[in-house]
Amino acid sequence: MKNFSTVGVRLVVAALFSATTAASAQAMHCAFRDNAPDQHTVVKGDTLWGISGTFLEKPWCWPQVWDMNREEVHNPHWIYPGQIIYFDRAAGRLRLGNKIEASGADGRDPSALRLSPQLRMEGLGKDAVQSIPSGMIEPFLTQPLIIEADELKSAPRVIALQENHVFIGKDDKAYVRGDLKGGTSFQVFRQPVPLKDPITKAVIGYEAFYLGTLKLQTEAAKGSEVHTFIVAGAKEEMGVGDQLMQMPPTPMRNYVPHPPEQKVAARVVAVYGGVTHAGQNQVVSINRGKLDGLDVGAVLQLYHAGKMVKDVGASKGWHGMAQPLVKLPDEEVGSLFIFRVFNHISYGLIMQVTEPVEVGDVAKSPE
Repeated sequence: MKNFSTVGVRLVVAALFSATTAASAQAMHCAFRDNAPDQHTVVKGDTLWGISGTFLEKPWCWPQVWDMNREEVHNPHWIYPGQIIYFDRAAGRLRLGNKIEASGADGRDPSALRLSPQLRMEGLGKDAVQSIPSGMIEPFLTQPLIIEADELKSAPRVIALQENHVFIGKDDKAYVRGDLKGGTSFQVFRQPVPLKDPITKAVIGYEAFYLGTLKLQTEAAKGSEVHTFIVAGAKEEMGVGDQLMQMPPTPMRNYVPHPPEQKVAARVVAVYGGVTHAGQNQVVSINRGKLDGLDVGAVLQLYHAGKMVKDVGASKGWHGMAQPLVKLPDEEVGSLFIFRVFNHISYGLIMQVTEPVEVGDVAKSPE
């Protein structure tokens, strides 16, 4: 493969990381693939994770090889279709810019390339490359999912349905009682179930099952307590007793994969949907959240927890002692991209996996 070295303007959007970042990248084994290309032209449908995996052994190393600062990691609206990413082999970095052919008139090597700045000032972020395919996590981005124990106690609730209906779906009517607090658009949830920490067995949150959305048609008249709603969208059928929460704002979705800012050691709490095992592109919850240093875009490595086994080769009954129990090493099985963070719980998308992930598996900071 032809060696390629860039000269000239480095192009991301802001300042360099310090030299400590480069050392940190090396310490975390942020290695380029042996078959990494000299360059990649960004096309529609590319993701930061996918492009990163083209050049790097571990896609979560992306920020290190771009010399990105914290602000850029949280607002990466700077890569667009048509731009070219270059592998600067001499510096061990990736660069972004336009390719300009040297004329050779100044005696320099005509095959040399340099980078010119390629800033986008209009429509910033509109067409930017996404971190991961948004369709995989779209349903989870605007649903609360994790709620506090008493959050739904005073929430409005469905008390009656359109005549002759046991359950309702899209465009059906629902009659709701409760304080709307000025809201007109609500999400509907079935009674939440507790999520327990796999280690302590303590309840660390409640997962509400999302059913769909209701739009206010007619607010309760004076002297009445009942509002009339129309089902705007239904994922599941809704019924009497289901509760309402106001629609949250659409969150920022485009985050660069990056290791957590502090060491995180977590366990898988549940596989979304109630099943026991999860594969690639499935969603799991873990027992760590924003209070533990996690943020959106953080990447964790997934492991099967090493089991405790008896050392049957040890001297039996030595000094009257039983055979010792020994913990086997945790076995790495994949990686997890964190896309929704609550106080004590986070949701992550399984990006790569070699074996099914199950409740109790380990999720921890990349090594």
